[in-house]
Order: sequence, then C-alpha cells, then structure tokens
Amino acid sequence: MMCVMSDATHNVAGRLSAMARLRPDAVAVAEPSGRDAQGRRRYRQVTFQQLDLDSRRIAQGLRTMGVVPGTRLALLVRPGIDFVSLVFALFKSGAVAILIDPGMGRRSLIGCLAEAEPEGFVAIPAVHAVRKIIQRRFPKARLNVTVGRRWFWGGTTLAALRKLPSGGNQLTQVGGDDPAAIIFTTGSTGPPKGVLFSHANFDSQVGQIRELYDIRPGEIDVPCFPLFGLFNCAMGVTAVIPDMDPSRPARVDPANIIEAVRDWNATQAFGSPAVWDRVGRYCEARGEKMPTLRRVLSAGAPIPAEVLRRMMNCIHQEGNVYTPYGATESLPVASISAAEVLAETAEQTRRGAGVCVGRRFPRVRWKVIRVVDGPIHSLDEIEELPPGEIGELIVQGPMVTRRYVTRTESNAAAKIVDGADVWHRMGDSGYLDERGRFWFCGRVAHRVLTADGPMYPVRCEAIFNQHPKIRRSALVGVGPAGRQRPVIVLEPHAEHAPKGKEEREALLEEIRRLGAANPLTDRIADFLPHPAFPVDIRHNAKIFREKLAVWAEKRLGVGL
Repeated sequence: MMCVMSDATHNVAGRLSAMARLRPDAVAVAEPSGRDAQGRRRYRQVTFQQLDLDSRRIAQGLRTMGVVPGTRLALLVRPGIDFVSLVFALFKSGAVAILIDPGMGRRSLIGCLAEAEPEGFVAIPAVHAVRKIIQRRFPKARLNVTVGRRWFWGGTTLAALRKLPSGGNQLTQVGGDDPAAIIFTTGSTGPPKGVLFSHANFDSQVGQIRELYDIRPGEIDVPCFPLFGLFNCAMGVTAVIPDMDPSRPARVDPANIIEAVRDWNATQAFGSPAVWDRVGRYCEARGEKMPTLRRVLSAGAPIPAEVLRRMMNCIHQEGNVYTPYGATESLPVASISAAEVLAETAEQTRRGAGVCVGRRFPRVRWKVIRVVDGPIHSLDEIEELPPGEIGELIVQGPMVTRRYVTRTESNAAAKIVDGADVWHRMGDSGYLDERGRFWFCGRVAHRVLTADGPMYPVRCEAIFNQHPKIRRSALVGVGPAGRQRPVIVLEPHAEHAPKGKEEREALLEEIRRLGAANPLTDRIADFLPHPAFPVDIRHNAKIFREKLAVWAEKRLGVGL
C-alpha cells in the first residue's frame, strides 16, 4: 500500500522542496527559447517554487494513473524544464526512472529499454510512435504519458497531468535503499548495463559534490550534461540549459556555451572533456573570456593537460577546473584540480606515469588490489597492493550502487559483498602514490598481456601522444593472452594525416624513434595509422580498443 508523507522521508526529491522553501522566487531552470528581434537569446524560466509545485502536481497525476512505488517508467524527453520537473515528479511518486542516452543509437537504445522492462513511457511523440510500432518489445508498458501532442498510441499527456490538483505537499515515503532510477553505462568495455540507483545513492552524490567543491545556493551553472541539472536544483543552484545536443558533445557549438555563461553571469559549468576541448580552442583562437566562471567541472574521461590549460586561461583568474573521477556505478570517487595537474602531475603523465585523478572524496573507501580475471566473492580473497604497485581499484561508500538490473550476470564480476556493504570493482588499473592519489593506467580489460608481462594503455599511449601530428593513440594486443603482440594504433590530427606512402613512412619512423627511446614502449614494433578511432558517443573520449584490436589483427594478418 502506498504511503505518502511530508519531507520527513528519505526521498531525494525532498531536497528540491527544501530549496523551494529557502529560495522560492529564485530561478531554478532556464532553457533557450528562440531569439528576439535583435538576435538576443530568449529564455523560458521557472523558479524553485514553481518547479516544486509543478513536479508535485505531475507526481499526483502519476499516482492517479496507477503509478506506485517501484513502477518503472522510461523517461525520454529533451533536456530542459520539463525534463527536470519530470525526474523530480517520478521521484516524488516513488516511480523508478529509466534514464537512457539516446545518443547510443536506436538499436542499442531499444535493446536497453527492452531489457529494463518499463511499465510505461514518459516521452516525446516520436518515441511513442516507435514504441507503438514495436510494442511487442515492451509488453508491460501500459502507463504512458506523452510530452507533447498525443496521436494514436493512447495514454495521457503531460498537459493533462498538470491540470490535476496537486494533492498537497506530499512525497511518497521511501527508504534510502529503495530504487530511484536505472541508468545505463556507456558500454565502453561490453554491452551497456542498467545500474540501479537508490535514493541514498543520489542523496550522497549531491551532498559530496556540494561539500567538496563548496557549491552554494545562489550560484549559476551551465550544465552540458542533463543529469547535472538535477544536482543543481537539489543544491539551490540555477541551471541554465545551453543550446546543444548533449548526446553529441564533440559537435557542440562553443559560441552557444559562451553565450549562456555571459547571459547569466554563470559561476560554474559542467561538461565532458569533448565540450571543454572545443570551448577552450574557440576561446584561445578568438581571445574570448568567461570571467564570471570560477568553477569548471569535467567528467566522463581523463582530460588532457592542454585542454585544462586553455580553459584556465579563459575563466576567472582565481577560478579552477576540477575533474571528478568515477563511473556510472560509483560517482564521485576522487577529484583533482587543473592547478595541481599543470603544476605537478602533467609532466609525469607525459613520461608514462599514468593520469593522476586525485584524492578520494571524504566518504569514499578504496583499495588497489591484485588483478583477478574473474569474480571475487569476498574481501578475504583479495590481495591489497602497496603504493606504487599497479592493480585494480575497488571502492566502497554511500554513492556506490549495489547491483545491475540488466545483464545481471555482470554483478558477480563487478561487485564484492562485504557484510552489509558492497564494494564496486572499478575495472580501472592503476596505483596509489605516497600522497594517497590514484594514478589511472587504463581499463583492466584493455591491458596487453605479453610474454614479458602486462602493458598498460594509458602509460604507453602518453609517449606517442607527445608527437605534434598525433591526436591520440591506442595500445592494443593481438594474439592469445599471455603471448599478445603489442600494437600502437595512431590517429593523426586531420590536418596532419599522411597524404602518401612517403609521408606515412616518415611519420611512422618518427613514432618508432619515440617508442624506442622509452623503456615502457621500446618492445613495440607494430604501428598502424587509423583515420578515426571508434569512441563512445556520450563523451567522445573512451576509445573502443576491442574494435581496434580486431581491426589491427586483420591488418597484420594475425591468425589468418
């Protein structure tokens, strides 16, 4: 039986209600809404009080439809006010929001949604049209809401839910461990998996990020990743949604990001390295500045030192860029600032030390353990390694999700049960230094297992990424594990792509000399240029090395 109560609950949506009381008339979310006659950007706005009331009304409408705690509803709407209000409405109703990146492609998206078994869709008309055509894939989807105009697929509309009375200031009572959302991994080392988030997971994420970065109510953020807009509202921060496709960050128009920052005198911005690479280059080329920005956050992949340097040069002189480290299953884990990277760790990274992702968040526990290829059933089976020795990172804390709800066979390989606690295996190789910082050396699954021992991608690739004509490189192994042949695949900058055999051989000879001069890479003999690496859509930074390994095997004729 559903029970509703006031804010005396573990429901993470209570944070929005608290901010509505604290800052009722402050702008919570602003989204672009065309331009005026002078070409200036217009914005549709909603205050914290309006957002709280709107999400409360929608939540009551969902309950009237038959939504009860635990009901799984797939949410597929564009970033903006409706998205934020709907997520909080789902939380308030006790529903479990299935949040999925449409940028993963239609086939993967449909497959992930089918595996999550939604009991309904809250989505734009185009999604409902597809759902209706392939409804056999979603046999449980009977609670459907159209965000926009409804046609032939039945259900109700968001507009109709908003016309219902709010039902008072009520949140569905949930425990901290009760489910709040299912979010899918990027699938960079296998098929995307549905991660189950509890209300406590989200609450911990908000609290830890706010505390470490000293984010205060009244700040203004430009979130280039939709989920961070939710964190903003829970922290009393105004979220200004920029004009961009968040599923294609590498194609963002930097002028739109800069415009949003300037229009609102934003103090903070959040985005992936692909976003800040484009924004930083744009500012450097045009001498542009964003002097109100004091805090830039970048997550999703390691951010190169040159990107940090460019961003530091275009924000407030006392500002900083921070790179929180973690994974879909566990975020945040650690953090480091651009100031520390540029002053100290960047040069070590260039020499092959790995990428320093910083110190752990205060509520996080972590260990580097001997790599085990297979499940670990308890902490009694691990071997914790001393500082300086490379192994796999495992983490535990209130932000750590406990299980996958799709591809559930992955739970045994990714989780270690320790009494009431669950440790997550990050799947990242690296080591702790004497100052308690973690140095990332690459994914465990991507290490190359040669007859002379393992080779780690990030360490080796750093040597070749120093070449001015190389955009990025990838270490892959061909052949059987334990006797793999290390191969470096090279993606030149577009303007430096070799135009003929002579240029190609000249570039490869320079690359060979770089490798031979470093003990980390002096045994690599095979180098293959590649026109464009396969990378993840979400961040355009995680290289699909498995695909490159297959490609390299064919090029080298291994096993043929």
